[in-house]
Amino acid sequence: MRRFLAAAAGIAISMVGSVGSAQTVYPIDRADILVGARFDFKVEFAGLADPTKVSATVNGKDHAEVFGKAATFVEREDAKDQSALILRDVSLAQPGIYRLRVSDGVNSRELEWNVYDSGPRKAKNVILFIGDGMSLAHRVAARVLAKGIAEGKARGKLAIDDMPHMALVATAGSDSIITDSANSASAYATGHKSAVNAMGVYADRTFDPLDDPKVETISSLVKRRHGMAVGIVTNTEIEDATPAAMVAHVRRRSEYDRIVEQFFAAKPDVIMGGGRANFLPRSVEGGKRRDDSDFVAQFRDAGYSVASTGPEMTSLADDAKTTKLLGLFTLGNMDGALDRKILKGGTVGKFPQQPDLTEQVSAALKVLARNEAGFFLMVESGMIDKYTHLLDMERAVYDTIMLDNAVKLARDWASARGDDTLILVVADHTHPIGLVGTIEDDMASIPNVPMRERVRVYERAGFPNYPTPDAEGYPARVDVSRRLALFSASLPDHYETFRPKLDNPNDPTVAGKEPGTYVANERYKNVPGAVLRFGNLPAMINADVHSGEDVILTAAGPGSDRVRGQMDNTEVFRIMAEALGLGSGD
Repeated sequence: MRRFLAAAAGIAISMVGSVGSAQTVYPIDRADILVGARFDFKVEFAGLADPTKVSATVNGKDHAEVFGKAATFVEREDAKDQSALILRDVSLAQPGIYRLRVSDGVNSRELEWNVYDSGPRKAKNVILFIGDGMSLAHRVAARVLAKGIAEGKARGKLAIDDMPHMALVATAGSDSIITDSANSASAYATGHKSAVNAMGVYADRTFDPLDDPKVETISSLVKRRHGMAVGIVTNTEIEDATPAAMVAHVRRRSEYDRIVEQFFAAKPDVIMGGGRANFLPRSVEGGKRRDDSDFVAQFRDAGYSVASTGPEMTSLADDAKTTKLLGLFTLGNMDGALDRKILKGGTVGKFPQQPDLTEQVSAALKVLARNEAGFFLMVESGMIDKYTHLLDMERAVYDTIMLDNAVKLARDWASARGDDTLILVVADHTHPIGLVGTIEDDMASIPNVPMRERVRVYERAGFPNYPTPDAEGYPARVDVSRRLALFSASLPDHYETFRPKLDNPNDPTVAGKEPGTYVANERYKNVPGAVLRFGNLPAMINADVHSGEDVILTAAGPGSDRVRGQMDNTEVFRIMAEALGLGSGD
């Protein structure tokens, strides 16, 4: 592939000609870009272009004059009959509307970018809580279980409900109305839209998942602009989409080995979650890397204190000398609150000392607060999403309660400091689940009527009879005789029991006879009243899927007054950037 600088390159962007002949430009049309934030600029031409006729202008000026350097012209990208311009690691120093025009001499396109400043810094710290997949039904169910309800009134509010500012947030990605955790979390982390499975990049047409046009993450910005500390806490694998999006630049979220390498390059001050397997070389027990790199050892050599259990994490966090902490508590995802605290299912037997999300947050706050410049902390309750995919609603609701406990802890911590911390609580996307009533079933004997006839709606629903919750908001039993009915509208083929899974997390499907297809798992086929339910999803889908509704954002602290009405997910980044003064340099 022959590369050379396009000396006569210039830029702007509206569509001229057919879609097939139009140029693709990154950042995309109507992108909001923070002053000083770094990004890659790319133009993809539909076919081979003559470099002497290619132009790219910004506000009527040649792009090289605006960006300070000229783009590289790629004659045959991926050895195909398609040319491109690429310019890495640029930024814009002045706010305003930037009008771009790109042309190959025959076809052209025009577009606009909105470049904004942040104003002075308002908050010392920002804590972003993400309930992965947390839908309205999760929140209502968590409130009912954790606080109780009588005569139609809840007996209390969740911490995530009792915040002064609230907004609806749209979640669509650049390629689809239905988003994925990768590109939705990436919108929060960068302020830019991306495509399903991509994070920290605009997903281009090349095969290489690591060469797509990058956009700077908030983790990079807070370190570069203010010298702040960064913490990333989850109960999923740390390489999973939401935590990875805080630092990573990759087209495919499944590139776990590469994501671990990018974590090491970025070096957040606190990294905690599951996913130790991809930190370990393939030659050791439990290691899943495709090479022999030991990233646990590399982090330790880089000055990190390393914890593999909750008690180790707490002890290290209490040590005033600890300023960098890596906690990897399981090989894969961590277990949720219901299994750890009550049922002892999942991998609790193998990893009995996993910390609760509240303990992780407490430890992270101790370590991060040692940085006088402040910190950015992302906390994910990620198993809400994974359990909902599995139609395992009880586990999802208990992890929603756990998220709420972590938010309360952080709000109390911030209040004791004089409220110098912006706290945001949001989901990255929704699931199509609804709370439709109750299920009346004592689970003690073979029912005389099918399970579906025990679903109570309207006045017959009444109220559930979960026992009084403990001090953390968790009822001791979920297998009560009148329990909440949470149903999904997106279903694979599965055996429906309308009963909580008391042995292990649900697994509704198994691989079918045809490659790439799934059929109902017979694990619960013989549960009294079980019904084979044929799904409404394609056979290639093995679980519930995401939906496209807005999510709820609640906020408190300096800068939270920007949270109101209906917003786009990219605006969550802007709220944080403005609260921290990331565009002003203050």
